[in-house]
Amino acid sequence: MLIKQTQNVTNFILMDIDKSETLKKFGKRFRYNRVIKGYTQEKLAFELGVEISQISRIERGLINTSVYLIYRAADVLEVPPSDFFSE
Repeated sequence: MLIKQTQNVTNFILMDIDKSETLKKFGKRFRYNRVIKGYTQEKLAFELGVEISQISRIERGLINTSVYLIYRAADVLEVPPSDFFSE
């Protein structure tokens, strides 16, 4: 039974690693699109009605953002939302 519990803990830790890596990849693509379009974090935050620190945390992969904010950012930056997800 202890082995089973250890296995569950291992799976949980691996899922967190994958989530962290996914958020970091998303953040890098988010930042790339922002920079390419000539927006500072401050300007994008203002356009989206959020704090600059929220943009920073998204770009560093520290937080998961909402679908709504992804679509709003895509609209402001004039890119398809899929650009935040493509390699």
